[in-house]
Amino acid sequence: MKINRKYYKPAGPVFEKLLKDPEVRFHYEQSKAKSNIAMAVKAARIKANLTQAKLAGRIGTTQSVIARLESGHDTRTPSLPMLAQIAVACGGSLELGFKFKHAS
Repeated sequence: MKINRKYYKPAGPVFEKLLKDPEVRFHYEQSKAKSNIAMAVKAARIKANLTQAKLAGRIGTTQSVIARLESGHDTRTPSLPMLAQIAVACGGSLELGFKFKHAS
């Protein structure tokens, strides 16, 4: 039996070329930031041993808002006050920072 194999080129070079476009780069970084926020919120909630409903109750919102936030696919970006409330409700504090590339 003959097996047909397709060979694909790696996507890395194409991806890197796309990211040179400032508009594509902006949307990529925005999406990446939302995903990082979603993962951080979920990790904090789990570490605090809270359900989405309990966390929502502590910050005065609904479980569905927490679920949307944790999904990373919400079109809205959570406010800093809301993230600070989540951090406190989970027994932590909110930290914010920037990362810079080193000049070559």
